[in-house]
Amino acid sequence: MNKEEYRNLFEKDFLWINGFMRNVKRFPQKCALQQAETGKAWTYEELNKEANRMANSMATGGFKKEDCIMYALYNSPQFIICHLAAHKLSGVSTPINYNWAPQEIAYVMEDSKPKVFVYDSEIAHLVAQALELSSYKPETVLYVEQENLDSFSEGDSAGGEEVPGQRMELYMVAGGDSEPERQESSTYDETVRLYTSGTTGRPKGVPLSDLNEILSAHDVAMHFPLNETDTTLNMTPWFHRGGLHSGGPTPSLYVGAKVVSMRKFNPKFCSDYMEEYGVSFLIGAPSVLKFLSRQQKRSPRNFATLKGIITMGSPLEKADCIEFMDVLTPNLFNGYGTTETFWNTFLRPWQLPEMSGSAGRSCIFDDVYVVKAYEDRKAEPDELVSMDGKEVGEVIIKSSGKMSYSYHNNPAAEEKKYYKGYLYTGDLATWDEECFITIAGRKDDMIICSGENIYPVQIEEAFMEHPAVKDIIVSGVADEIRGQAVVAYIIPEGEPPKVSELIDFASEHRDLSTFKRPRFYRFVEELPYTATGKKMHYKVKQMAEEDKKKGILLR
Repeated sequence: MNKEEYRNLFEKDFLWINGFMRNVKRFPQKCALQQAETGKAWTYEELNKEANRMANSMATGGFKKEDCIMYALYNSPQFIICHLAAHKLSGVSTPINYNWAPQEIAYVMEDSKPKVFVYDSEIAHLVAQALELSSYKPETVLYVEQENLDSFSEGDSAGGEEVPGQRMELYMVAGGDSEPERQESSTYDETVRLYTSGTTGRPKGVPLSDLNEILSAHDVAMHFPLNETDTTLNMTPWFHRGGLHSGGPTPSLYVGAKVVSMRKFNPKFCSDYMEEYGVSFLIGAPSVLKFLSRQQKRSPRNFATLKGIITMGSPLEKADCIEFMDVLTPNLFNGYGTTETFWNTFLRPWQLPEMSGSAGRSCIFDDVYVVKAYEDRKAEPDELVSMDGKEVGEVIIKSSGKMSYSYHNNPAAEEKKYYKGYLYTGDLATWDEECFITIAGRKDDMIICSGENIYPVQIEEAFMEHPAVKDIIVSGVADEIRGQAVVAYIIPEGEPPKVSELIDFASEHRDLSTFKRPRFYRFVEELPYTATGKKMHYKVKQMAEEDKKKGILLR
C-alpha cells in the first residue's frame, strides 16, 4: 500500500469544495438553489459562476488563504455565495447572528478580524453602530438589498438611513465568472467559524475544519438519508450549526440536492413553499413545528413529497411528537448536539413517539456518555452515572470527525470545556440501560431549593400536559428561606387559568415532588427563545428577579 500517496491525496484532495465542484460537472443544469420568496432559481453551473464572481472580486481586493469573510445574512442566495467564495479561496466562512446587538457584532469583528464583512440592509442601523464601536474595521464592507421582498419582511428596513459599504451585487460585477486561482489546501484547514449564541457570556468562536464539514455532510447523508433527488428547506437560520449542516447548504450542495432558501420563518408561507417546491426534507426546531402544524390544520397543503422532518435544538415532547406525526408526517427525526459537535444522538421514526422526550442514542460515529456532575471538577470519562433513567449527570461527547477540539482565540474556554478527547457540554441528563439519553436541563439553569437540585425541563414537560398551558419556561428566583423558589412563566392557551387550578394540577402530578412545584406564576404573551428555538432560561431568571421586586408574581 502506497501510504504516502494516499495520505497526500486524502489531505489535499478530500475537500468540501471538491464535492460541490463534482456536482457542477455532473449536474450543471440541475437546480441547486431556489429562493422561496421570489421563485428565482440557480442551476449548479449558474450558482458556481456567481460564487466565482464573488471570489474573484475578493481576490482582487487582496483576500487570501486563511482570511475571514464574516456575514450577517438571513437565509438567502447571498449567504450561499459568500460560503462558496470562502471555500474557493481557502478562506474562513464566518456567518453570524443577525439578531445580535451592535456590541456583540463589534466583539466578533475584533475577535475574527474579517477582511470582508457582508450584511443584510435590514440591519444597517445595527451594523453602523457596530462599526463605530469596533476597534477593528474590515477592509471591505458590503450590504445585500433584497428586492421585491417587502411583503415577506417583518423587521425594520434601513428606513432611508445611510447604509454603510457597497452593494454586494455591484461589488461582484468586477469579478469574472472563471474559476479563481486555487490555493493549496489541507483537509485539516479551518474553513468555517461559527459563534455560539452567547447566552452565558460573550460569543465563542468555534473553528471547523474542511474535514469537519465533509463528515458532517456524510453524517446527514446517512441519517436522513439525503441524495441528489432531494429538496431541502431549513426553517432555522443557517448561521447555526444545525442550520448550516442539517439540511442546509453544506450537505445539500455536497450530495447534489436542491436547497430552498427561506429568508424568515412564516408558517403560511412555509407550508406554501413545501407544496410548491416539492420539499422532501424539512428541518426546524419543535417550537416552529408547532406553528406549522397549526397552519396545516387550518389550511391543509399537499405534503406528498415530504420524506421526513428533522427537528433539533430542544426536547421533542410526546404530545407534540404525536401531533406532528399525525398532522405533518409520520417520518419524524429528532437530533441532539452542540455547536461544537453538530448532532450526536438521534431518534428515528420507528422509535417515536414511544421515546419522545429523550434525545435518543449516540450516532454511528459518536460516543455520548452521562458522567457524574461535580461543582469543583470534571468527572473522569469513565465515572458514569447509573443507567437507571433517574440519576442525573453531565453529558460528554466525543465526535472526532465533526469537532475541532478548540475555540478561536480562547484557550480558557478550551480548558473549561474539553478534557481527554471529550466535550463537557454542561447539559444535565439521565440515561437508561439501552443508552437512551434524556436531557434534564443545564448546569447553569439548575435550581437549588432547600438543598434539592431541580431541573426546569422536568417541570416544563409536566405543565405542558395542562390544556390551558400553551408554552412555559421555568426558572428560579431568590428566596430567603429556601435559597431559590421555582417560578413558572406561562403563555396561556386562551384565557389564563386560575393560579389555584395550576397549584392543584402540580400537587396531583405524578412527576412533581413537593419541592419541584412552582411557588410563583406569571402569565405572559411571549417567552424568550434563541433564533434556533432554545429556551432562554437565564432571561426568565432575570425577569423573575425584577418581577418579584415589583410584586407582580402570582402565588
